[in-house]
Amino acid sequence: MGNCNREETPVIDKMEEECGIFGIYSKTSNNDLSRLSYLGLHALQHRGQESAGICVNKNNKLKVHKGMGLVSNVFDSEILDDLTGDIGIGHVRYSTTGSSLLVNAQPLLTNSIKGDLALAHNGNLKNGQELKENLEAHGSIFHSTLDTEVIAHLVARSFKDNIIEALIQSLQQLRGAFSLVAMTNDTLIAARDPHGFRPLVLGKKGDDFVVASETCALDIVDYDFVREVRPGEVLIINENGVESRRYSEKKPTSFCIFEYIYFARPDSVIDGKNVYLTRKEMGKQLAKEMDIDADLVVPVPSSGVAAAQGYSLESNIPYADGILRNRYVGRTFIQPTQKLRDLKVRMKLNPIKKILEGKDIILIDDSIVRGTTSKQIISRLRESGVNKIHMAIASPPVKYPCYYGLDTSRRKELIAREKSIEDIASYIGSDTLSYISLDGILSILKSDGNGYCTACFDSDYPTEHTHKKEVDKNGILI
Repeated sequence: MGNCNREETPVIDKMEEECGIFGIYSKTSNNDLSRLSYLGLHALQHRGQESAGICVNKNNKLKVHKGMGLVSNVFDSEILDDLTGDIGIGHVRYSTTGSSLLVNAQPLLTNSIKGDLALAHNGNLKNGQELKENLEAHGSIFHSTLDTEVIAHLVARSFKDNIIEALIQSLQQLRGAFSLVAMTNDTLIAARDPHGFRPLVLGKKGDDFVVASETCALDIVDYDFVREVRPGEVLIINENGVESRRYSEKKPTSFCIFEYIYFARPDSVIDGKNVYLTRKEMGKQLAKEMDIDADLVVPVPSSGVAAAQGYSLESNIPYADGILRNRYVGRTFIQPTQKLRDLKVRMKLNPIKKILEGKDIILIDDSIVRGTTSKQIISRLRESGVNKIHMAIASPPVKYPCYYGLDTSRRKELIAREKSIEDIASYIGSDTLSYISLDGILSILKSDGNGYCTACFDSDYPTEHTHKKEVDKNGILI
């Protein structure tokens, strides 16, 4: 389905979510609909910074505007003024499948004999390549490397004449992780995969409705949270209200555990749990599992802040914001040499010497994936005169690739897959390294309604998966 460009050193060594999606049906805010969509996407910007797009049903025809970059770079007042309608869908993208090109920006607008359809998708189809090859064998021509385009072709080739019924039939052929918003000229549709890997919520204000990846998007447009879209459910929203239909048999829920650990915005609520408070509890649990004395608990900003505060409360070790994060360093900044690329971490994260000099610290972060940035941060802390650095991670070691929409499909990129904890500590330069246990996290997330996908920690993949073997030029498994 295409490869992401990984040539530059990541600024922050994290797993990244693929996309954020937003949909709105509003008869009362026609002139403001595009601005509400803009605000909703802005709230979801953390889920994707490579491209953004909005589609509306202007004058009963679908009109889309999309571009590369942040939401604020893609849209201005003139563009938003032109995007009028009473239905809209929006998308922000981080490419895990498909190249970082404008042709892969969403929403995807398609035209067929069944009518116009716009689609925006978050996730990764396990059988996407198989479906694409089958469609191409029957004459379909693809213009992008998106899973979303696979869905569009399935709709066009469905024997169902009604475009909504054709979409529902197409959903039944998909395997993997997806949350999806779609629109015709008079209907908003939202759907979630049968395992519920990726999040999707429903909001309401009067007779108007919003669907979004996270509740933080509902907050910014002032819509009340109604409920989460259920796994295997499709919502059909039009002048008749909201129709709920199951398109799949019920399957065990496998919600992505990394939504709580890192992806979701701290002010969002998932399954009734505030993300910030959950991360704080993870920090407390990490402190319970460790027995290390130190002068300060210091977070890697901003991903480690909540866990560090929880660790400090549980351990009674003072908390200190010892590293300053510069929020004005763009994610798309690329320098031509490795030396200058490495300077990006210095631009982004700078230790405060007067706080840290001579101290033994517990450095808290939510995860280590490749180890590159942790190594650079610890090197900077050493330069600032820190005495001992005990690194503590509020997630278990990431050892296995994710095939459900995150950017860890190559095993050789996962440092915990190749090295022991002691070897990782040696590589990143910390005196010690500790991870929270998987049982510890699950004890915090216990829920009557949700099971969790933990495959990146324990290889317990919720769906059948044939692991693609990757080899280097010498034939060695990577």
